Amino acid sequence: LETGRRDGVEERAHKHISRCRRAKRGRIVNNCAAAAFLVLTVLSSGGEVVISRGELVEIGGDFRVPDVMAQSGAALREVGTTNRTKLADYERAINENTRMILRVHPSNYRIVGFTATPTLAELAELARRNDLILYEDAGSGALFDLSDYGLTDEPVISKSLAAGADVVTFSGDKLLGGAQSGLIVGRRDVVEKVRKHPLYRAFRVDKLIYAALEATLESVRRGAALEEIPVLKMLSASKEKLETRTRKFAGKLRRNLAENSPLKFETIEGRSVVGGGSA
Repeated sequence: LETGRRDGVEERAHKHISRCRRAKRGRIVNNCAAAAFLVLTVLSSGGEVVISRGELVEIGGDFRVPDVMAQSGAALREVGTTNRTKLADYERAINENTRMILRVHPSNYRIVGFTATPTLAELAELARRNDLILYEDAGSGALFDLSDYGLTDEPVISKSLAAGADVVTFSGDKLLGGAQSGLIVGRRDVVEKVRKHPLYRAFRVDKLIYAALEATLESVRRGAALEEIPVLKMLSASKEKLETRTRKFAGKLRRNLAENSPLKFETIEGRSVVGGGSA
């Protein structure tokens, strides 16, 4: 309005993404599956992508990592075993056709016991040595550490970028708490290459999603996410606050039922987890 210059509807949201947690550049598409498909298509089509067998997951409604990779034109190169994959397994798989090392956060399941996997920093060093892209599909979109609220194994986007990931994708809803969308963040040259691909426009979101994400990311940037974003407000609620709310609800129910109602109420302790593919 101040300059009269035409601006892209997405620019403010993209600037907020770039300011949030070490991202040099960010772009938005209509969901995380689209983000993953776009990154794989643009950066590894016609080549091989190395991934641990323990990360060939199905998340949500039939979103299977191997199927998405096949559609993108990238060849899958599985390494390691279901429970143990070592850095040497990745190293042995790299050849002249390799384009990318892919790390996928499993989100809604866990392998425990006799397990091993390289750190993201170790994979980043291996990727740099071999002039490859390191891509992490982080899934849930935790922009800051949520371990104080029971979510102890969610990758924090800024830490993934700091560890050396060239590009990271994650959901704009779920733990970020915004509208359904997929975010692509990382190195400026890598993200810009994705933006310039013809498929980017096909997967781009509309003005309402941009506006909603802009407001959500602005809340994160101001440090007000736990007070203003509903899902984070609920996740961070104390046991005492939940108990108070439950007792008030039980009291309201009693007052609104007829005196001869056979229903009785009591407040009991319970435990629950965050559901779906969010964590």
